[in-house]
Amino acid sequence: MKARKGTVVSSTGKRADPEQLVLFKRRGGKRRGAGRPPKGYRAGSPHEARPVLAERYPVHVTLRVVPAVGSLRRRAAYHAIREATLTAAMHGIIRIIHISIQRTHIHLLVEAKNAQALAVGMQSFQISAARHLNAAVGKMQRGPRRRGTVFPDRYHAEIIKSPTQARRALAYVLVNFRKHQEDRAAPMCEWKVDWFSSAAMFPGWTEYGDDGFLWRGPPTYEPLWVWRPRTWLLAEGWTKVSSTISCREVPSAR
Repeated sequence: MKARKGTVVSSTGKRADPEQLVLFKRRGGKRRGAGRPPKGYRAGSPHEARPVLAERYPVHVTLRVVPAVGSLRRRAAYHAIREATLTAAMHGIIRIIHISIQRTHIHLLVEAKNAQALAVGMQSFQISAARHLNAAVGKMQRGPRRRGTVFPDRYHAEIIKSPTQARRALAYVLVNFRKHQEDRAAPMCEWKVDWFSSAAMFPGWTEYGDDGFLWRGPPTYEPLWVWRPRTWLLAEGWTKVSSTISCREVPSAR
């Protein structure tokens, strides 16, 4: 008996299913370098599962923007990000405790109920910031509204779990402009605190002394929308390391 065309007959005479030819080489999977690489001129956070986040721990978040947006330390860009902090405050999914705007990136100290709330809240903040920044770039360039990506990669998140880590994160975020030597040019060389941040809202500056007052900003200054901390680490835990932080401190300096 002849086998039908396309049928494979084994050595025992029994009919076997035909072998399927491998037309495409399998890609992806659990191997080194699998998946889509991060976009942008700098590699962002790897696409790995976010660690479990407890409500008692604040998070230090870093967001980078594409070069096409230009410097974020401009009036129009500042107001665009300020609108995003207002959006985040109104939604209430995350609580932005402090924020620092640098030329190419943004630092935030955030409180969230869990990792999912952090992801949803940060997505809302990024969408709002991107929309307002694209509109601001179009106005600054006196052209049509900019379209396209603003935040090319995933945000970097570091969970704060100790008073030492909290104190370091507060100083790093609030005095970050000194780390990037922004304080060496006018008018920022005359600033005690960085007005492109929420530093004026921080009550723990050494320079305050016994007077619990806030420094007055520029005449038309509109502060960023931030919350008072609820987590023990940002509210008072950091003071177990040092009672105050100097506004002249340079983060990461030896």
